[in-house]
Amino acid sequence: MLAPLLYPHIHPDLAPLLMQCGLTPLLLGGRSLLPIVQGGMGIGVSAHKLAGAVAALGGVGTISSVDLRRHHPDLMERTQGLAARAGHDDETREVIDAANLEALEREIRAARELSQGRGLIAVNVMRAVSEYGPSVKRALECGIDAVVVGAGLPLDLPDLAQDHPRAALIPILSDARGVQLVVKKWERKKRIPDAIVIEHPRLAGGHLGAARIADLNDPRFDFENVLPQALAFLRSAGIERQVPLIAAGGVRSHQDIARLQSLGAAGVQLGTPFAVTQECDAHLEFKRVLAGAREEEMVEFTSVAGLPARAVGTPWLRAYLKIEDKLQAVAHVKSRCTKAFDCLAQCGLRDGLAGWGQFCIDNQLAAALRGDVKKGLFFRGVGALPFGDQIRSARELVERLLMPSPVAAS
Repeated sequence: MLAPLLYPHIHPDLAPLLMQCGLTPLLLGGRSLLPIVQGGMGIGVSAHKLAGAVAALGGVGTISSVDLRRHHPDLMERTQGLAARAGHDDETREVIDAANLEALEREIRAARELSQGRGLIAVNVMRAVSEYGPSVKRALECGIDAVVVGAGLPLDLPDLAQDHPRAALIPILSDARGVQLVVKKWERKKRIPDAIVIEHPRLAGGHLGAARIADLNDPRFDFENVLPQALAFLRSAGIERQVPLIAAGGVRSHQDIARLQSLGAAGVQLGTPFAVTQECDAHLEFKRVLAGAREEEMVEFTSVAGLPARAVGTPWLRAYLKIEDKLQAVAHVKSRCTKAFDCLAQCGLRDGLAGWGQFCIDNQLAAALRGDVKKGLFFRGVGALPFGDQIRSARELVERLLMPSPVAAS
């Protein structure tokens, strides 16, 4: 009975398991939590069902902010056909952006209801999207517990959150230099990160924190290097105890978490293992594609955001890569884009950027969300999943991660 009293924000069935498993709780937002953060996955892959379920267990559940209207039929009906008819018309953009912000508000409210007051609810906002600022502000106005920002340096996040001092601000970075830069810039704004996600580009899925594909194997990204280096800097700045580090990429087991905590991480972030849970907001076929993919099927390529990315080598992706050189050779600024909403601030296809991806990421990610294997882009991290190709519940996954010696999947 002592565990639930010590950890009131962790599910009462899991609190004793945490005490017995040898892992240290994550201290974040004034709460003692499971050292497990569910990563944000767009478009719509991690919405209120997944985020609320993870928070209810006592972890950090994360909603990805991009194009959430796809989970709301009335908002999709309100915006249906606008982009195709009007291109970048300002009025059209305003209608679609407003719908997405309304969807974000609904998702935060629904996730909080599912969480039952446990865990933390976070929103992940890509720095690279055009509506980054409005999305951050709306989430904060809705009382979000934490804002997580990746795909770019969020140097202005303290400014956007200046009226919300209690909200946790969490940048996603990949090396110690990035940590030092962000902390020093934020300190000038009288704020420090409430935590920092350290994401390994070679291990994570989706958009990766390296300049080029060739940099993915740079040893400066290895947890054995970046965690001690980042901690040394935080210690020299006198804020080591105030800024927990959360390691992300390739985490699949209790042993992985224990090893990373021994290196100085306070917690871990997982994306793909949560994407194949029953509570994940994507279509069942989406989960089957990720769960069934093998390591040799993983493909690294340059995304339309100009960043390295990792995904499953689906028929669409392999077909695209065969003609990528030809498409990049004729890249040019498009007179109009079929998307008139919160898309990338810089897009290789729209802006004619040679060397960047030449496809519409919204189309491909939306196809993946609905389980379209032929057209979808399915981001995935490296490593075998805890339950192999099975789709299990978020609770079963968390229990498996807390078990020092997990039994074989049955």
